[in-house]
Amino acid sequence: MATASLLSSSLFISKPPSPSSLFFHLPVKQFLSSSAQFRQRYGAVVSATSVATEPAETPSVPQNGKVEQAQLTSETEKVVLPTNESNEQLLRIRHTCAHVMAMAVQKLYPDAKVTIGPWIENGFYYDFDMEPLTDKDLKRIKKEMDRIIGRNLPLVREEVSRDEAKSRIMAINEPYKMEILESIREDPITIYHIGEEWWDLCAGPHVETTGKINKKAVELESVAGAYWRGDEKKPMLQRIYGTAWENEEQLKAYVHFKEEAKRRDHRRLGQDLDLFSIQDEAGGGLVFWHPKGSIVRHTIEDFWKKSHIEHGYDLLYTPHVAKADLWKISGHLDFYRENMYDQMNIEDELYQLRPMNCPYHILVYQRKLQSYRDFPIRVAELGTVYRYELSGSLHGLFRVRGFTQDDAHIFCLEDQIKDEIRAVLDLTEEILLQFGFNKYEVNLSTKPEKAVGGDDIWEKATSALRDALDDKGWDYQIDEGGGAFYGPKIDLKIEDALGRKWQCSTIQVDFNLPQRFDIVYVDSNSEKKRPIMIHRAVLGSLERFFGVLIEHYAGDFPLWLSPIQARVLPVTDTQLEYCNEVIKKLKTNGIRAEICHGERLPKLIRNAEKQKIPLMAVIGAKEVDAQTVTVRSRFGGELGTMKVDDFISRIKSATESRTTM
Repeated sequence: MATASLLSSSLFISKPPSPSSLFFHLPVKQFLSSSAQFRQRYGAVVSATSVATEPAETPSVPQNGKVEQAQLTSETEKVVLPTNESNEQLLRIRHTCAHVMAMAVQKLYPDAKVTIGPWIENGFYYDFDMEPLTDKDLKRIKKEMDRIIGRNLPLVREEVSRDEAKSRIMAINEPYKMEILESIREDPITIYHIGEEWWDLCAGPHVETTGKINKKAVELESVAGAYWRGDEKKPMLQRIYGTAWENEEQLKAYVHFKEEAKRRDHRRLGQDLDLFSIQDEAGGGLVFWHPKGSIVRHTIEDFWKKSHIEHGYDLLYTPHVAKADLWKISGHLDFYRENMYDQMNIEDELYQLRPMNCPYHILVYQRKLQSYRDFPIRVAELGTVYRYELSGSLHGLFRVRGFTQDDAHIFCLEDQIKDEIRAVLDLTEEILLQFGFNKYEVNLSTKPEKAVGGDDIWEKATSALRDALDDKGWDYQIDEGGGAFYGPKIDLKIEDALGRKWQCSTIQVDFNLPQRFDIVYVDSNSEKKRPIMIHRAVLGSLERFFGVLIEHYAGDFPLWLSPIQARVLPVTDTQLEYCNEVIKKLKTNGIRAEICHGERLPKLIRNAEKQKIPLMAVIGAKEVDAQTVTVRSRFGGELGTMKVDDFISRIKSATESRTTM
């Protein structure tokens, strides 16, 4: 059976998200600077454990979906792991592991009620209605799973009538399975048995016997609370997460990946580097940008604005609230209400925090009657929006309640769609390359079953998107029927240093909002016509993109993005006066610099390394006499002694070229 059909074949589990390929680099490349010059001159001891990491180059997924043999080099060991999409057997193993785990749980805890148990990106989970579990309980469950696997029990598929399935579920008193049965529309009902001891509603697929699972390649990872059906008004369940692979080598590589991902976790690094926080007193999902994080954001925004102005966009600033009627016209109150905050009554009129920027940009378009000669019209805004998310779904910068989108809208003629889309693709690549992202997964989504707009305009828009991608020379996949109801779209995922893929850029043609707002232009015959509207974002959410950047670079931002580019370190406080002169000169030249003193030099150096400062300028008595600085780079090691003007020139050059020193 083809993988594509497998992904939608289960009758009772929700389709897991499309998995990202995982690339593992063992160990991550490290850079240790020689410290001989510093020891000789200042007696400093540089900690050998303070290292900088460079984003490793990551290969593409092998087309046959098989695991490549570990590639050993003097610098890194690369292991490419299979995914559910690329390896049908792995998907079967994970699905069967979910069933084996459920069987083990009910053997150990007979009162536990089962719900759902799908395969997921790196393994599987199962939800149970039972008493809270501990890590000690997970060990017991794993031992029982090992026994079931060792018995080599067959997985047997059975088809039964709906009435028979209902009768069996009632006999074992499984209320959640009854609810699942009621949601199944297809007949007959399929059941999978493990031997003659346990069964579950399921359409598969599974391995032939439990013995096909390598018990040494399976781990139970954690337990968490999860509401039934994701509804906070329904019972809280115990969700057990596990991971499963074909062999121990893959499991070891995955464990290493998890350790590396933990080291790069943006929530921890955000705290360690004092970049951002989420304050309980203010509420969950609301981001506080600290001074250092704000500098990075300011740098990103400045670059973004400059790039858009150069590419013919006009910048906008629009309000954060609007009358509720605006969201009725746009359709958000009908289709998006659960993600919107409650309305506010102001002077007997209802107002709404904005969940989107689109209606505002349309209002700007409508401020005057536009002519065909004005097209294309491109407007862009770093617009903050507010969307309600359940507290349990919030996750650092990746899932928040208030965030800033790099939103833009293009109003154009039908025959301008292709050129505008191609220009957006070029701008997207130009921007993403500056941040170190050069590997993308691109998808073109076409007309769904339910859609607005005629077939002719859909075909024309879809062809324009396809032609623009072909002109660009990017590989892409077509997601037939995966477009929004209002138009076809292109989605782009970026690949980070660990090979993880993040949804980032999107380009969407919209036939819906122009109709809802009745926007028009005057054509060459002085007739009013409806323009084409294109939504697009390059970075997506600034908060989420910043989180991805932190994890991509492990907090070691490139020089041009680093909140502090240089730290000046005096050997003793007697050099402070000259250090302050150096700092003033650096700041006058637009270089983000600070001075740190009051400790012995070895500790000052260690602190700078812990804070991932790209450049350290050490100043002792000899530097004061010669009016120089001795420079050390996190990435380039000892750069030697140089005049302050030379130091400034090299920083400026590296910043402009997006390189390191």
